[in-house]
Amino acid sequence: MASTAKDAPALLRGLGLWDAILVTVGAVLGTGIFITTGDIARVLPHAGLILLVWVLGGLLTLFGALTYAELGGMFPKAGGQYHYLKEAYGPLAGFLFGWASFWVIMTGGIATLAVGFGEYLGAFVPFFSTQHRLFSLPIGSWTWSVNGGQLAGALCIAFLTAVNYLGLKEGALLQNAVTLVKIASILALGVFGLWTAAPVTPAFLAPAPAGGLLSALGVGMIAVIWSYDGWYGVTSLAGEMKRPERDIGRGLVIGTGVVTALYVITNLVYVRALPVEAMGTTGRIGEAAASALFGPWGARLITAAVLVSTFGCISATILYAARYYLPMAQDGLFFRSLATIHPRYLTPAACLVAQGLWAIAQTFTGTYEQLYTYVVFALFLAHAATGAAVIVLRRTRPEAKRPYRTWGYPLVPLVLVLVSLALLVNTVVEKPVQSLVGFVLVGLGVPAYLFWKKRN
Repeated sequence: MASTAKDAPALLRGLGLWDAILVTVGAVLGTGIFITTGDIARVLPHAGLILLVWVLGGLLTLFGALTYAELGGMFPKAGGQYHYLKEAYGPLAGFLFGWASFWVIMTGGIATLAVGFGEYLGAFVPFFSTQHRLFSLPIGSWTWSVNGGQLAGALCIAFLTAVNYLGLKEGALLQNAVTLVKIASILALGVFGLWTAAPVTPAFLAPAPAGGLLSALGVGMIAVIWSYDGWYGVTSLAGEMKRPERDIGRGLVIGTGVVTALYVITNLVYVRALPVEAMGTTGRIGEAAASALFGPWGARLITAAVLVSTFGCISATILYAARYYLPMAQDGLFFRSLATIHPRYLTPAACLVAQGLWAIAQTFTGTYEQLYTYVVFALFLAHAATGAAVIVLRRTRPEAKRPYRTWGYPLVPLVLVLVSLALLVNTVVEKPVQSLVGFVLVGLGVPAYLFWKKRN
């Protein structure tokens, strides 16, 4: 029965291990693997070290998955990090995470992906190109313009929001199907790329670049970690898992393992297809490598693969992100209208609609990239706080039921905390103005929290 004791509608527990794995993979695989290695090669021109940072990024992601798995088993309900932070540090901490997620982190991420989807769709349908301006509207000294890529992105968000609105199984089925296509396309690139005669013989054991090696490794690691971002999304779906105590942890670990394997294989293809110096000169390394290996048709196929990959990443993000706001509203700390579950479809319908509308608005205003950069530090802070939550709760609630206990405790969560704090410090140093603005944006959640707390 999908109902509470008072016969109010409740979320449907309809997801299994397979869904958990594919949501984890789908939430990570976006455009990063087809772009990021070129950025890394500019600061780290060494084939062996490029592969090393991707392996290290996968290892750190695995540490995060092992850490979150314990918390997911302890709190098997919708909301993920909202509950973990609330239970470890109090309701304000959980609220600030949810606040930043709704206004910027998740919706801004969806908007960013959606416009990227439009840009790649424009390669096949020029009307939806970001270069195709649909109209411009002067507003004082500022001109608001809308291009085809923004329109395509908005339509994509609207479609995927509607699918997820109509049911958990409908949303998960579409998400799983697209993720399988993504996995197949990346595997195909890997198999045929490694099978084809290599234009380049990579020097994996060549001497390391002189000067600033640690700094270059750090910059490369930041780019890699961004490409792995989204691995934690399935934890917010715990309230819809049939056996969350078992499947959340397994889904996280297996999913991150699959992603790491795909990323390493793909980068092996890249270093065999292009000289390291050439890798650093392209913004779309996936297409450049496919073109070098298979000719123009190969680059065209990679463009199609990126299009599908981006679509699937948007689908996964819309699916899991809407579950962050539901428990906030049910706790009386957010808009009351978002606390409802659809009586027929048993989905957080109001949260999905609100999230979709705000993401579409950011898509058309063009402010999503600026907003997203402002709260980059908030993501690292949330990961550090969540990693530390495992240690805090071990001390404050030693008697709590833990179906899974983090392997390698306390080293594994400590590594997650320390790496997240290092990236946080690096972000503040490299982008002090954006970090300050982000701090203010997150800080605005404090008076909002006090308002909702007093009201309820």
